[in-house]
Amino acid sequence: MELLMFVVIGVLMGVGVYLLLSRSLLRVVASLMLLSHGVHLLLLTMGGLREGAPPLQDESGMAATDPLPQALILTAIVISFGLTAFLIVLAYRTYRAHHTEDLEELRGEPNE
Repeated sequence: MELLMFVVIGVLMGVGVYLLLSRSLLRVVASLMLLSHGVHLLLLTMGGLREGAPPLQDESGMAATDPLPQALILTAIVISFGLTAFLIVLAYRTYRAHHTEDLEELRGEPNE
């Protein structure tokens, strides 16, 4: 199970880095979303995957799933959602002001 998760994490990170290096502003926003999802899965996997383990410990004293990584991931999801919404609005405003989403055209003229 963990090997499959690491493969999925690698694919998400690889596609995220590939899109981050592209010239489109919307692809950069999408790449940051993919990278954040990859980090969320990495935190979940590093927290330990236990199949069939209850999320809370009962009276029998069975090993329970650690709730700390889940709480950290939930907080990170909320933060990444807010950041993504901000970046989408920023990209929209940039497109409305400059009529392009190409990062090379947005760079401007070099100082001479």
